[in-house]
Amino acid sequence: MDVPPRLWDVKNGRATGKSVEAMQINLAVDKIRVEVNRRYQELMQSDGYVTAAKLRDAYLGIGVKQETLLKLFEQHNVEYRKKVGFSREIATWKKYCCVCKRVREFLAHTYHREDIPLKELNLTFINDFEYFLRTEKKCRTNTVWGYMIVLKHIVAIARNDGRLPFNPFSGYINSPESVDRGYLSQEEIKAVMNYKTANKAHARIRDLFVFSIFTGLAYADVKGLTTDNLQTMFDGNLWIITRRKKTNTESRIRLLDIPKRIIEKYADQRLDNHVFYMPCNCHCNDILREIGKQCGIKNKLTFHLARHTFATTITLSQGMPIETVSRLLGHTNIKTTQIYAKITNEKISRDMSALTERLGDKYRLAE
Repeated sequence: MDVPPRLWDVKNGRATGKSVEAMQINLAVDKIRVEVNRRYQELMQSDGYVTAAKLRDAYLGIGVKQETLLKLFEQHNVEYRKKVGFSREIATWKKYCCVCKRVREFLAHTYHREDIPLKELNLTFINDFEYFLRTEKKCRTNTVWGYMIVLKHIVAIARNDGRLPFNPFSGYINSPESVDRGYLSQEEIKAVMNYKTANKAHARIRDLFVFSIFTGLAYADVKGLTTDNLQTMFDGNLWIITRRKKTNTESRIRLLDIPKRIIEKYADQRLDNHVFYMPCNCHCNDILREIGKQCGIKNKLTFHLARHTFATTITLSQGMPIETVSRLLGHTNIKTTQIYAKITNEKISRDMSALTERLGDKYRLAE
């Protein structure tokens, strides 16, 4: 910017007079002062000190590399994909990609930008993203909560390696809602087991669902089940000894007759040491929903519903202690088991009948 010497006030650092030229010069000076101050604050936050040379370079953009959110997100996803099949799951990678896509859509919609520097992230950005998810994407509370956990993980990467000196999530509050996933009653279990179809693929999915109902194994654990996991134990019975795919916690399950018969039914169809051939979870759930409709079941059938049914109808409602149910499910905390296992009205009635018998006529009310 060129300033005529006759207009410049050295003492005040501004142009003198009220001419149009002087006013334009002072406006430009004010903008420079604001930008220099912003760069100064950024350097203090990131480095803790400022020199004249550093401030000059920052203002001029010399040697300044802007770390951006989406670039970091995409780098993370590329590295994560390389680990899939070894120490990471494809489903988790897909979730990271989905959240990255939502952040990109949010930036375009709300900020009209293709990316954003990490150092511009703040609580307002976080709250704006949540608002976008709820209003534009119609996401429910638990979906928003899951997305925020992913974004918080990406932000934590930047914080841990020094690229982000502050926590934009500081002050942000969000909690998941408690969701009753439901379970199948005894009558509904029987309806599924009695469901007949000429389609062998659909019959297989029905059988695998029933297998999960009577073992409590999640989809990933049934899919990963191998013949090595089937062991005859000290009591002479066949057990499943495995580690849960999700948490790597050990699960020991003595097999009931129904799951044993299902294992035997498909023994000659094994392609390798896996006990069952499992279609993808999405396909299984599509077929299960159709089976549920034909059986007149109000609950939407999903493979994971079987695990809740095992905890509630098959075990806890039959008098099995919740501590044992917890071990069968591979939980490390009984509070987690309580999310799965519900007390049914039938169990309450049986327990009250037993209590009535135990009390007998021990207590009498005076007439």
